[in-house]
Amino acid sequence: MKKALSEQELHYLAMNHVGKELEERGFEFIAINSKLKKHPQFVCMDQNKQYFFVIVRAVILPENPNNYDIVWMESFKKHALDKDAKVLYAGVGLGNPDSEDLPVYLNEEYLIEYNGIQVIETNLN
Repeated sequence: MKKALSEQELHYLAMNHVGKELEERGFEFIAINSKLKKHPQFVCMDQNKQYFFVIVRAVILPENPNNYDIVWMESFKKHALDKDAKVLYAGVGLGNPDSEDLPVYLNEEYLIEYNGIQVIETNLN
């Protein structure tokens, strides 16, 4: 019997994709938080010792993974500024290849829409 992935499991899946990209880019992981609605998911440092807060957001396709709550992001940017960190955003869309009405199943193929990591300007609006 097929088992649909929970919201937390979808979040883990998205974090795995983003974590691999961060690793390939040479970031050093300082902290990882995989709990839903706890931000940032990754605290990283680059080769220049600059800190980055990385927000990972998993959505079910056809929802656009590149959209985020702008008002919430403003408060998060303030937090990053206070900590002298830059903000990166990674939206990951996941879906069932057979139908958007079906869930993503454990150990089954899935669709992914991932446009990479976006730099969020930390200037406050």
